[in-house]
Amino acid sequence: MNFRHKKPEELDVNITPLVDVVFLLLIFFMVSTTFDRQSELNIELPEASGEIIESEALDVEIFIKDDGQFIINDIAVSSNIDSLLRALREAAGDNNDPRVIISADKETTHQAVMTAMDAARQMGFIHITFSAVKPD
Repeated sequence: MNFRHKKPEELDVNITPLVDVVFLLLIFFMVSTTFDRQSELNIELPEASGEIIESEALDVEIFIKDDGQFIINDIAVSSNIDSLLRALREAAGDNNDPRVIISADKETTHQAVMTAMDAARQMGFIHITFSAVKPD
């Protein structure tokens, strides 16, 4: 007979699988989380400081009044996209890539400016500039 007491084994908790799972969860949440960067832009348009560039190329000027009325090269145009496209085609003439200058009142809605830019893009004009005044 064996009356010797067996020495109880020490309990050992293996936390390696737990650490692995925690790291996998951490990596999952880091990859799947979108970080939203919010910034506040304080801009005052249409003031800008810069040099006045004189060009010999044909320019198409689009003036946008504060009420959303479009004037292309001193000709009043209605605000729908089809009439803007027709007026841009007439103003550009034979030039396939004129410089388009958008002069918008600072009270003009963003939609009116985007409509003018969209019309210029549909015509294939890629040289679009915005005019501004120098601050006092």
